[in-house]
Amino acid sequence: MAAHPPVIVYPPSATGGRRVTVHGQIVGLAHGRGEVAALLRAAGFAPGPDQVVELDRPGLIEWRGGDLDTWA
Repeated sequence: MAAHPPVIVYPPSATGGRRVTVHGQIVGLAHGRGEVAALLRAAGFAPGPDQVVELDRPGLIEWRGGDLDTWA
């Protein structure tokens, strides 16, 4: 069985936003790329607050129900 990436971004909800989990734990609801990056920085995926989180890095994020440009 293949392992899932540590981060999963779920399909857009009917009320807006996409649920984000890290290692199976919900870390927040994102309404855009910047919010996903902020949630991942807070979860320790970047060494500092100004560091870039690569949202398209293979093996890091599984985008369900659309890619990183799908928000509705």
